[in-house]
Formats: sequence, structure tokens, C-alpha cells
Amino acid sequence: MYQAVRARLRALVCGMRAARRDAGMVTSEYAMGIVAAVAFAVVLYKVVTSGPVSAELQNIVTEALNARM
Repeated sequence: MYQAVRARLRALVCGMRAARRDAGMVTSEYAMGIVAAVAFAVVLYKVVTSGPVSAELQNIVTEALNARM
């Protein structure tokens, strides 16, 4: 009985220590997610503001505004 209780306490203590070691992981994962989102936004901005894509988007909007109902 004593060994079972001791083993259970050891498992709980080790689990708490592991949880404390991983506490910084959440912040770094958020930071990497933000960096990836910003990089994707920059690429998307560059694509949308490029000459051919911008002209095509303007044509689409112009056709939509001039459409008959």
C-alpha cells in the first residue's frame, strides 16, 4: 500500500513539474502564429496590389457596378 501511494505521489509531482516546464510553450506558439499570419498578410497584400491582379479586380468591380438589374 505504501509503495502504491508513493508511486502515485511521484507521478503527480512529476506531472506538475512537467506542466511548469511547458508554461512558456504557449507564448512561443502564439508568437509563431502571429508571425505566420503577418507573413501571409504581406504576401496576400503584395499579390493583390500587383499590376495584373489589381487591374482584374478593378474590372470585376466595374462590371458589377455597371450590371443591369
